[in-house]
Amino acid sequence: MYNILICDDEADIVSALKIYLASPDMKFFEAKTGKEAIAIVENEDVHLILLDIMMPVMDGITAAAKIREKSNVPIIFLSAKSEDSDKILGLNIGADDYITKPFNPIEVTARVRSQLRRYFTLGGREQTPERIVIGGLEIDDIEKKFLLDGDEVALTPKEYEILKLLMSNPGKVFSPSEIYTLVWKESAIAGDNTVAVHIRHLREKIEINPAEPRYLKVVWGQGYKIEKGAR
Repeated sequence: MYNILICDDEADIVSALKIYLASPDMKFFEAKTGKEAIAIVENEDVHLILLDIMMPVMDGITAAAKIREKSNVPIIFLSAKSEDSDKILGLNIGADDYITKPFNPIEVTARVRSQLRRYFTLGGREQTPERIVIGGLEIDDIEKKFLLDGDEVALTPKEYEILKLLMSNPGKVFSPSEIYTLVWKESAIAGDNTVAVHIRHLREKIEINPAEPRYLKVVWGQGYKIEKGAR
């Protein structure tokens, strides 16, 4: 479910956008001022904001700047103005896109879907203890599932725990004994290759070419890590 915040002081505009974007996977929040938009972002899990520039109480430019202090949620500005200076101003203060009124319904839907796709699949969404995203890898620790490029991949419980450990600490190298102790909750046995076997199986499941991994890297003589900033 995608949570979309539509902020515009014109009720007809809000209603039209809700009609354009109506879908079973969309939930809408509404605001009439920049202050209302900020309050909703602070209290709800918003995934994208459609934000009018010209509004009473607090305009969209000011609201976007304040939202950007705490969140990287995609912001698409809405404006009746089409001058390049307005577009540049909007983009410079943190907007991800810009749509000029009157709207083309197909264009609005395409731009919204594009920003949501980037936010979720390219790791733009902020991390939480329950959701970890690195490139195309995603751990959903509430439902205990792993997704690769948006598709669920079946992992054994130990594979899941190893991957969760490494993804929770991107760039950090864990030795086989550290991984065994943290995942199996018991002391590692010298010479045991249990961790190496699980790592090999994980690579077969998450890497396009296990011989040349993008994500799950070995640091020779030290251990394993998930590449920080991998794409």
